[in-house]
Amino acid sequence: MIAIEKVTKTYVSGDVEVKALRGVDLTIQDGEFISIAGPSGSGKTTLLNLIGCIDTLDSGKILIDGNPVYDLDKDAKALFRRETLGFIFQSYNLIPVLTAFENVAFALNLLDMDDKEIRERTMAILAEVGLQGMEDRRPNKLSGGQQQRVAIARALVKNPKIILADEPTANLDSHTGEDILKLMREMNEKHGTTFIFSTHDRMVMDYAKRLVSLHDGLIQNDETRS
Repeated sequence: MIAIEKVTKTYVSGDVEVKALRGVDLTIQDGEFISIAGPSGSGKTTLLNLIGCIDTLDSGKILIDGNPVYDLDKDAKALFRRETLGFIFQSYNLIPVLTAFENVAFALNLLDMDDKEIRERTMAILAEVGLQGMEDRRPNKLSGGQQQRVAIARALVKNPKIILADEPTANLDSHTGEDILKLMREMNEKHGTTFIFSTHDRMVMDYAKRLVSLHDGLIQNDETRS
């Protein structure tokens, strides 16, 4: 599904150049549950942002389903993100004035669906992630784990091909983090959605079916687990 070929990315801060990625080659197949791991500054979040068309690469190629996404214009990237990708962030990124239902439904409103289908799909995914009966609660009335479940529901509700999760357990205690990882793995196995994590959390690495280790912008190790 995803082909990353000789990708480089350098950031400039004042007079300092930071080589975030130095020529990364990586192929990710449909339905994988993969962690891209490494210490701060290793390039893992940069790589995730390039796959998600949030940032632009300096050289190389990124193809998804054989289509080059690295050179799309701004509007085409926005359309691609809306139709193909789901995002889960460590800070949840929920809209505080909206209920759990409204936060999830918002992703479908952008796809111009009718109200009946939006309601049916939103209620179904909220139940699937264990939030049935909590749809009318705003984020400040939900625990951190519940908020992350809303974020997972929001990412899944539009049936994306790929979900990008940036440090999704960073703000959760270990027990809640493990529950969230179990839920995401269940969603991966049930829906066949590709999950790509960036993380330095050992627990996330242990749950991954494939672990790619980055260091100083280069892949050091690529390990597939049973």
